Parts: sequence; C-alpha cells; structure tokens
Amino acid sequence: MWSAIRLWFDPDEVRSVGTTPDYRFSLANERTFLAWLRTALALIGGGLAVAQFLPEHKLRVVIAVTLLALGALVAIRAVDHWARSEQAMRTGEALPPSRFPAVLALVVTAGAVALLVATLV
Repeated sequence: MWSAIRLWFDPDEVRSVGTTPDYRFSLANERTFLAWLRTALALIGGGLAVAQFLPEHKLRVVIAVTLLALGALVAIRAVDHWARSEQAMRTGEALPPSRFPAVLALVVTAGAVALLVATLV
C-alpha cells in the first residue's frame, strides 16, 4: 500500500519501470486525472452549497457530509488511478479495471434523490 502511495508523490518512481509510452497516452491519462479532480471539486462545492443553502433539516447534514466525503474520496481515487494507469502503460500491461465510476454514479444518484426529498419536504 505504501509503495502505491509513494507513486502519487514521486513521478520518477513511476517513470523508473518499463518503457516510455507514446506521450499522447500519458497526456490522455493526465486529462482523465484532471477530469476526476473536477468531479471531486464539483462534489465538494455541492456539499458546501447544501450546507449553506438547504433549510435546517437532519437530511441537510447527511447530504453535505456525504458530498464532501465523496469529493475527497474521488480526489484520492483520481491520483491512485493515474499512477496505476501510467505504470501499466509503461510495463505493457492491461489498464487497471475499475468499478469506481459505477459506484460513484450510484452514490450521486442516491444523493440527487436525497436532495430532491430534502428540497420538497
């Protein structure tokens, strides 16, 4: 686990294995990482908006904390996926599979339903 975390902060560690892939693939991997970061920022912004603008209700705190925590999780997942994908490209392995997008979609859907309930109640 610690070796995976070390990859997040040491680009030379990522580059030390395998061969350099076509730079377009590395740039595409980086764009994907940045898209995940935008998603994380949007979730965090949504959590702050819920905390500030929904009326006092028990559900408000649950939704706000869930969105904030999910934003943090997406940011961590983004950097981990970037490092694992870069390493896989360099070693000629298949890109790492991920269920995270499906899980994120389900959680965001549940959050949207909870926001709808909180807004209507």
